[in-house]
Amino acid sequence: MAGCATSRVVGQAKRFSEEIERGVKHSKDILQQLVLEGLRQELDQMALRVRQVMRQTRARIFRGNTRSEGKLLSLFEPSTEVIRKGKAGKPNEFGKMVKLQEAENQIITDYQVYPQRPYDSDLLVAAIETHQALLGRAPRLVAADAAFYSAKNEAAAKQKGVKRVCIPNRSTKSPERKREQRKRWFRNGQKWRTGSEGRISVVKRRHGLARCRYKGYVGMNRWVGLGVIADNVLNLGRAIEKQTIP
Repeated sequence: MAGCATSRVVGQAKRFSEEIERGVKHSKDILQQLVLEGLRQELDQMALRVRQVMRQTRARIFRGNTRSEGKLLSLFEPSTEVIRKGKAGKPNEFGKMVKLQEAENQIITDYQVYPQRPYDSDLLVAAIETHQALLGRAPRLVAADAAFYSAKNEAAAKQKGVKRVCIPNRSTKSPERKREQRKRWFRNGQKWRTGSEGRISVVKRRHGLARCRYKGYVGMNRWVGLGVIADNVLNLGRAIEKQTIP
């Protein structure tokens, strides 16, 4: 019944759009007619999305297909992706992957909203290059979680001048590597990284990054950017205050 009702609504929308196009429905006021044409385009776009959702629903219910090509998860934010978190209480999230890159004093030096979620291991070298471009030198230490690890990444980071690469290799069988990961500098680097996860949660809560209030990919970039600026203003103020205290 729900599918039949949705089909009827889409059909009505199509007829309404065609009547505007043919001039059956029109306005004598030029500005109002322009508004009507704009609404017709929005109606056509929404009808296409609803048809796609209907196809996905039929494929899932009648054929058991849960992997539709170009799956649409939101009518109003079509760029929304499923982000697999792998957590027992929250295995999946919906939205876009955002990278926050942090230096000393909790200052965010770079952020990026990805149009499609990349592999974490593909981000490390680019992050180091961004740090070099902004600050004029490679970071002394780089810390990240195990998803960023690869032997290629570690070698590239050291080649770029990073003295200590603090990224755990969970699958290593090398006794030497295991000893390296138990050293104090490595454990301290991982503690700093764990702390940065908490600081990201603070940024999300304090500046509303958990939910974007702007529409579209461009709007999300603007929203995240404003949140980053606000957070950096606070942390810069705190860092300056520490330096001025005798």
